[in-house]
Formats: sequence, structure tokens, C-alpha cells
Amino acid sequence: MILSTFKHIAAAVIATVLLALQAHAQDAADGQRLFQQRCGACHQVDSTRNGVGPHLQGVVGRVAGSLEGFRYSPAMQSSGITWDAAQLDTFLTNPAGLVRGTRMTQRFAKADERKAIIDFLATR
Repeated sequence: MILSTFKHIAAAVIATVLLALQAHAQDAADGQRLFQQRCGACHQVDSTRNGVGPHLQGVVGRVAGSLEGFRYSPAMQSSGITWDAAQLDTFLTNPAGLVRGTRMTQRFAKADERKAIIDFLATR
């Protein structure tokens, strides 16, 4: 009886983990598509080449305005932000609301799109 119950619990845990992994993979795929559509004109993730905006490889955990070789606004350089999911979400919602004087003007109103893009960036 105990072994049977344990097997059922283990199967449920495995199924839950697999569903979560599948959802995360889908979020990353959606994030990549959204990134290419909405961010790709200004930012790179597949190379360390800067464009209109800085490349975003390794952006999660990076200090804002610190990427060598890109000319940031003084506001971004002095923001004191270290990019994490919460800071990126706030910034993508309203860049100037978080960093008054930033050159970034693109806003993302939909929370699910912001989350997908941030999840994608976290894999880069």
C-alpha cells in the first residue's frame, strides 16, 4: 500500500515537473519571437555587437549602464540598477518611469509579453 502510494506521488511529481519544463520552454520560444519582433531592431542577443541599444547577452545580473563599448545616457549610467527579472519588468513597463532620462522609449504593456521576453533574456 505504501509503495503504491509512493509510486502515485512520484508519478504526479514527475508529471508536474515535466509540465513546468514544457511551459518554460514555450515561454522561452515565445520570448525569442517577441524579442525579435519588438526588440531586435535595436538590440542583439546572438552576438555581442551593439546597435542602437546595447547587446543584451548576459543582461540579467549586469549593472545597468556598465557594458563597455556602448554609450549610455548619463541617467542609465548613474541608475545603480542591477538587472533582474523584477527590474527588467518595471523598466519594460515604463522605461522613463524607472530611469528618468533613459534613451529607451519602447514600452511593453502586456505582462505576459514582458515575462516571456525576460525569461528568454535569462537564457542568454
